[in-house]
Amino acid sequence: MVLVLLGVALIVMNLAGIGPVGTWNWDITGDLWKFIAPFLGAVLWWGWADMSGLNKRREMEKMEEKKRMRRRENLQALGMDPRAKRKR
Repeated sequence: MVLVLLGVALIVMNLAGIGPVGTWNWDITGDLWKFIAPFLGAVLWWGWADMSGLNKRREMEKMEEKKRMRRRENLQALGMDPRAKRKR
């Protein structure tokens, strides 16, 4: 996401004429690669994250945390606080 935001920021800065980025040209043989590089990096990162299973692991961790929180809330709603058993 950071790489995509960087790419969009570079394009906006160029169109607005801000700083040295404002002087970059859009020629294929010129500075076009500077605009494309962040987006290409983002595509490579997302591809690697999907192939390595990083996204799936994060998704599974979020699901497990939701299950733990739901179980804890249900036990508290039933008056069965898990910490109360430890005190006895």
